Amino acid sequence: MTQQDHTNSPHISVLLEEVLAVLNPMDGDIIVDGTFGAGGYSRAILESANCSVYGIDRDPRAIGIAREMEKEFDGRLKVLEGCYSDMVSLLAKEGVEAVDGVALDIGVSSMQIDEAERGFSFMSDGPLDMRMAQSGKSAADVINTYEEEALADIFYQYGEERKSRPIARAIVKAREEESIERTSQLATIVAGAIGFFRKKGAKTIHPATRVFQALRIYVNDELGELGRGLEAAETLLRPGGRLAVVSFHSLEDRIVKNYLIEKSGTAARGSRHLPDQGAVGPDPVFKLLKKGAIKPSKHEENSNPRARSSRLRGGVKLDQNSNSGKGE
Repeated sequence: MTQQDHTNSPHISVLLEEVLAVLNPMDGDIIVDGTFGAGGYSRAILESANCSVYGIDRDPRAIGIAREMEKEFDGRLKVLEGCYSDMVSLLAKEGVEAVDGVALDIGVSSMQIDEAERGFSFMSDGPLDMRMAQSGKSAADVINTYEEEALADIFYQYGEERKSRPIARAIVKAREEESIERTSQLATIVAGAIGFFRKKGAKTIHPATRVFQALRIYVNDELGELGRGLEAAETLLRPGGRLAVVSFHSLEDRIVKNYLIEKSGTAARGSRHLPDQGAVGPDPVFKLLKKGAIKPSKHEENSNPRARSSRLRGGVKLDQNSNSGKGE
C-alpha cells in the first residue's frame, strides 16, 4: 500500500492513473477506498468527478490525517475507522447499501514503513511492533512466545522463506539470552542465521526481508482480511460497479487473481477434445477488465521504486439479468 496526499506528502500512489481508469468515477458515484492510508487514491477520485468517497482504515494515525482531508471536500469524503473487510456493515451505519466502486491497495503503507517506531522495517531501528491497528498481539509477542516450529511455519507460509527452520532455531536460541524487542535485533539474528554477503554492485535483498514480511502479514491477518474484503466488495458493489485491487507480492496477487478468475467464470474447463459437458458452476459475478494484471510503466518504476512489484487487477460487477457493466 503506497498512498499519498500529493500536495504535502512525499508518498506516491502506485498505479494511480490505472486505478482511476478501472474505477471510471462519474458524477454522483459512491466509491469506497478500503485502504485509505494517506489518502492518495481518495484525493484523485474526488478530483476526477463530483462523486463521494468513503475511506476506510484501521490505523488510528491514518484516521487523524483523514479528518483534516475531509474538510477539503465539502462533505464528499467520509472516513471510517475499521477493517475494509467490514465495509458492508461500516457503510450500512452510514445508510449506504450499494456503491459504484471499490479500491483496495493491499499491504503496508509507505507512511507506516517510514515511521521507525511502527516497527515495519529493518532499515531503521525501532520497536518490533508491526500492528496496523496499534492494538492486539505485536510482532515482538510472536517472536518471543511462539514455539520454534510455529515460527518456522509463519516464515515459510507468509514469507516464502526457504530457510525458515534455521532462522526460527536461531531466534529461539537468541531469546533465551534476552528478549527480542527491536527490529535491528531481529534483522541481525536472521542475517547471522543464514549469512549475508552483498557483492559490490549486485542487487541482493536483505535476508530479513521475507521474515519481516511474514510477521507483518501474520500479525495483521492480511491474507484473511483480503479474502474477506473481496467478498465484502462483491456484496457491496451494485451491478456495473467496479473493483480495483493493487497488490505488492505474489501471495496477495494470487488470492486476487484466483478470486476474479473464479468469479468471472474464466477458469480452465478441461480439454477441448472432450465432449461439451455444458455450463459448470454458478453464473459469473464479475467481468474481467483485462486477462492478466496491469503492471506499472518503466517510467513509474524508475520514479518510484516501491511500484516495481505492484500489480493491479480489476473487474466489473455483472447485472445477473443483463450481464452488462458501467462503461461497457
